[in-house]
Amino acid sequence: FSDWRRWFSRKETDENYKKIDDDAEQNDEAESVGIQRIFRFANRTDFIMMSVALFLVLVQSMCILVSLIFFGMLTGLFATQSFGNKCDQQQHNLTDLANNNYTYHSNIDVHVVKRASLEKLSTNSYTNFLSILPTPMTSFRDKVMKIVYWGFIIGAIEFVASSVGCFIWTLSMKRQIQRMTIALFRSFTQRKISYFDTTSAAAINGKLFDNIEKIERGIGFELLILVATLFGLIVYIVASFIVDWKLTLIMLLLLPLVIGSSYIFSKVIASETLNELMAYSRAGQIVQEVFSSLRTVLSLNGSKFERTRYEKELEPTRWSSIRLGAVLGIFTGWLSLLVYLVYAVGFIFGSLLISRKRNRNIDISDILVIVSIFAESFSFISFIGPFLQSYSEALGAAAPVFRLIDEGNDATINESDVWRDDTDSIVNINGDVAFDDINFVYPTRKDAPTLHNLSIRARSGQTTAIVGSSGCGKSTCLSLFLRYYEPSSGQITIDGRAITEYGVNDLRKNIGVVSQEPILFGTTIYENIRYGKLNATRVEIEQAAQEANAHDFIMRLPNKYETLVGERGVQLSGGEKQRIALARALVKQPTFLLLDEATSALDSVSEKIVQEALNQACKGRTTIVIAHRLTTIQNADQIYVLDKGSVIEQGTHETLIAKDGGKYQSMVKIQQVEETYEDSDDMMAIEIIRKQSENFIPFERSRLISGSVTTDEDKDSSKPLKQQNVFLRLLAMNKPEWLTILVGCLACIINGAAEPLLAFLLAKIVEYTAFAITGSKLTQRIRSKAFACLLRQEVAYFDQPENSSGAISARLSSDAAAIQEMLTTRLGCVCEVLALVFVGFIFGSTINVELTLIAFCALVVLFISLGAEVLVRLWLSEKCDPIIESASKLAVEVIHNMRTIKQLSIEKEVLRQYSELINKVSILSWKPQILFSMTFGLLWILEIYTLVFLYWRALVLYERKEVTNHDIIMVLAFAIFSLQALKLIGMIAERIADSASAAETFFDLFDRIPVIDNGFTEGQELPDFRGEIKFDEVKFIYPTRPASVILNKLHLNIEPGQRVAVVGTSGCGKSTIVQLLERFYDATRGQILLDGIDIRNLNIHWLRSQLGYVNQEPILFDLTIAENISYGLEDIPRQDIINAARRANVHEFIEHLPQGYETRVGMKGSFLSGGEKQRIAIARVLLRRPKVLLLDEATSAMDSQNEQIIQEALEQAHEEDPSRTSLIIAHRLSTIRSCNSICVIERGRIVESGTHAELSQQRGPYFHMLSQNHLH
Repeated sequence: FSDWRRWFSRKETDENYKKIDDDAEQNDEAESVGIQRIFRFANRTDFIMMSVALFLVLVQSMCILVSLIFFGMLTGLFATQSFGNKCDQQQHNLTDLANNNYTYHSNIDVHVVKRASLEKLSTNSYTNFLSILPTPMTSFRDKVMKIVYWGFIIGAIEFVASSVGCFIWTLSMKRQIQRMTIALFRSFTQRKISYFDTTSAAAINGKLFDNIEKIERGIGFELLILVATLFGLIVYIVASFIVDWKLTLIMLLLLPLVIGSSYIFSKVIASETLNELMAYSRAGQIVQEVFSSLRTVLSLNGSKFERTRYEKELEPTRWSSIRLGAVLGIFTGWLSLLVYLVYAVGFIFGSLLISRKRNRNIDISDILVIVSIFAESFSFISFIGPFLQSYSEALGAAAPVFRLIDEGNDATINESDVWRDDTDSIVNINGDVAFDDINFVYPTRKDAPTLHNLSIRARSGQTTAIVGSSGCGKSTCLSLFLRYYEPSSGQITIDGRAITEYGVNDLRKNIGVVSQEPILFGTTIYENIRYGKLNATRVEIEQAAQEANAHDFIMRLPNKYETLVGERGVQLSGGEKQRIALARALVKQPTFLLLDEATSALDSVSEKIVQEALNQACKGRTTIVIAHRLTTIQNADQIYVLDKGSVIEQGTHETLIAKDGGKYQSMVKIQQVEETYEDSDDMMAIEIIRKQSENFIPFERSRLISGSVTTDEDKDSSKPLKQQNVFLRLLAMNKPEWLTILVGCLACIINGAAEPLLAFLLAKIVEYTAFAITGSKLTQRIRSKAFACLLRQEVAYFDQPENSSGAISARLSSDAAAIQEMLTTRLGCVCEVLALVFVGFIFGSTINVELTLIAFCALVVLFISLGAEVLVRLWLSEKCDPIIESASKLAVEVIHNMRTIKQLSIEKEVLRQYSELINKVSILSWKPQILFSMTFGLLWILEIYTLVFLYWRALVLYERKEVTNHDIIMVLAFAIFSLQALKLIGMIAERIADSASAAETFFDLFDRIPVIDNGFTEGQELPDFRGEIKFDEVKFIYPTRPASVILNKLHLNIEPGQRVAVVGTSGCGKSTIVQLLERFYDATRGQILLDGIDIRNLNIHWLRSQLGYVNQEPILFDLTIAENISYGLEDIPRQDIINAARRANVHEFIEHLPQGYETRVGMKGSFLSGGEKQRIAIARVLLRRPKVLLLDEATSAMDSQNEQIIQEALEQAHEEDPSRTSLIIAHRLSTIRSCNSICVIERGRIVESGTHAELSQQRGPYFHMLSQNHLH
């Protein structure tokens, strides 16, 4: 057996499947929780509810036992009545022989037989059969009717017990699952940041949803079935001993085979389930990564690469599913054989006990009762394969979940005092901060020290600036102060007291942070600002927005502060997001203010105004500023210059600038900063510009309108018609495996039709294995096709809240799993049952039509009730799925942005929101659960009442001599087997409904026709593309905000080889121009022409291959550096990658990494600094050698030295290919002086254009923007 199990436990050895959390997966694989731990989240009320439910299950088992005894007695009565009548007739024949000297037709002469001998034979014969002969017919009828009446009573009791027991048990399980889910989510929120550096969000989300879902199914209704089976076995065995202990002992010899095999197979199933879950977790990580960075994927033509990567991760899941199916096939086939072995052993040994007179107290009825009891028990065990699978999967899925929850008390990996309120508060402090001899190494890069003997002082009420090249450790200082990590050595103090003595939450609540890449959550603007101070009033929130220069543009939005910002703030421009993030920091009125390039994303006008607000906010606070743009820190009280993790210079701006040959002086010279002083005219200009910018706000790019994301027409056009016959369509998708399906169906039909006779082990193995193969292939095909279909959808599709990356990931995971389950074990059960009912109906009709129709009517009633249950479950799914997707979306947002969550100290707030969503699902589901429980009770009462009615009607027909006892027993056998089999379908009705709902979801996606098909392979390609761009009367409105015009009759002409800059206030439509060129959206009106050809007529993949897009927020993928640089391209020589890295000034940095170009960068490049990510993103574009270069603040994240080098690299790239057209979007006007043309956009139109010199002389909007930038 061990060899057999090792064969089924084989895993793929491909190194590509190994991830950074392999150790955790191995721990999960090695353990499986026991039943004693699975109910760890039950409280006293739950244990009472479970006890009551178990008592009712015991009552139900007793009722089933009594009904089995009754029906055994009834069957015995009918059998002995006929047998006795025949024996009575033979006795009378013998008597006639003796009295009349009758001669048989066989010419036997009775005269040779003595009369006395015949009389003795007659008397003895009658005496021998007296025990099995009933009393007269009226007494026989009375006995049958008495049992029938009791049958009605027992049925009613069983209905109440089963319905109430099911409801109470399910309600208790849902309460426990609710607590388990919240506890798991809480355990994630209290983890240290280092945990998220090495654990993918997909793995976490998989445990939150996939694992929890498996646990819920395994310990809910389906565990109740297993418990009922166990109770039934115990009760049945005790009753069998009472009936006849000898035959019961013989039958019990089979019980160890059942229990032993069930235990062994449950362990194997749990192990394979873990393997499958781990494989799906890796695939889920790709889903979240791709759809949270879709614009980058599409702009780089990475769809094909991502499809291949996703399908490759799905491959191991198929083999796990096949192994699991084979195990289930062997198990259920073995149990089926045991059922028929029960019949054989029971009748053989029972007949021997009667015939050899070893037990004078046993008769045919007793044998029927005992055999029925054991057959019912073993038969039900043979049908509970799917339920045992669910329970085993629950034990396997619970292992990693409980491990994570239990680790919540481990202080080495958790912020233990996040949830404590008894820590020291930061009150009445001066605010002096000191870094004393700090050494630090990131846990994920232990061989690359980040800080070395770092010492910094930040005085109370003063502004301390930290500058240096990218990767020198500036942002690490802030991370240590926020206690994301602990120093390897050294100490950080506040007023001489170590920060570890303060509570983590209290410390962070007194720190306001504005980071380089602002993170917003997918909720309203109001909520995003409120996260800075959860108890802030409306007045405080609006005041903070005004200080951050955000209030005016917010009030111009249709929904004002209630405007949804989208996932990661995707509905807003970079400047708008930064201002809201700044408001969020200011609303808490912090003691400490940390600014990490806080104004880098703002246009010149907003930057000047916000900088003034920051200067005002810094007064009286300890402020630490990280800056690349040295103009923002000239007034800092102290400036520290870092290099390779150490302080090399410190002093004020004046002292450092006067230091010849110093690092700071060289940085200033590179930036060519000219210090200026403001006068009254400057202040007047600022006020003028402020008023002008207010007029631009109605056209800013917040894209949501209250209560609706699309117009009715858009909804009607994009929403496909409701699909019918989803299972037929699923089978159609399985067409490539038609032969395997045919073999599986034939095996099911053979097994179902032969159920009354024999269930062949081979048929079971083939059945389960065949459907495991088809189910796994179908699931893999569905996931792959859904992934591909999603990649084809237009970007506007993902702007809708219900299509966030978290919701999509949950959909692909849970819905595909539901379909796979239905088309493996569930489909096999349905095929068996239908074959059994069909064959039984045919045979029954040939015996007695009336009795068969009675049984058939019961089956119809059962089908109708199950259909009603499925419809209700579909309705419930329709109501609950959006809430579950919202919970998934929230979980993904929290996990992806855990740094922001911890910095804001809103762990409790997001836990509250998550708990509310989970509670909503529970509230919605408890009322329909009453109906589901009643349907469950109907499964049992319908069986009893049908058999009772059949016996009554059979008695009537028997008295009329219209039916024989043989006919009655045959029809009853058909009814019993059919009703028992249909009970199984009733028990899996929930899964059927889930599968139907999941299939409809997928087919809606498959049938949806995208507005812009990102997978469309046709269209024109321009062999001699020159790079001419023309926007002709372009008007654009975002689909999710039809009330706001973003571009209004825009005219823009760019000649081949020109370098054109587009400038304007945040939200004026600059980035929209790039998104229209990339065809993320299509113009509402007008045309966009490339070399005179409408871009809608061009091949979309060719189009994007000609465009090199560098975004303001660089997106990298969880791949190696080399794979990121060559992303979307095939067969790129390593030397080309290195050359591109050199041109982007990142080669030297990469070479110093331990693994060089094979270093993984983490999710979204989390292992790298902002400047390092941006340089790799630029190298990625330079490698593609695009004809058109699109730069959206490409150097905003870099220090002055690297910025200058990158600017030179871009200049060099232009010189290498002077025909390359460049479109540059910039807030920093010093970066666009050398452009051939500069276009200023206001209100979605170009208000002026020309060269830098021309526009400077015109003293128009450009001149005002230039003057506010203090750069000439």
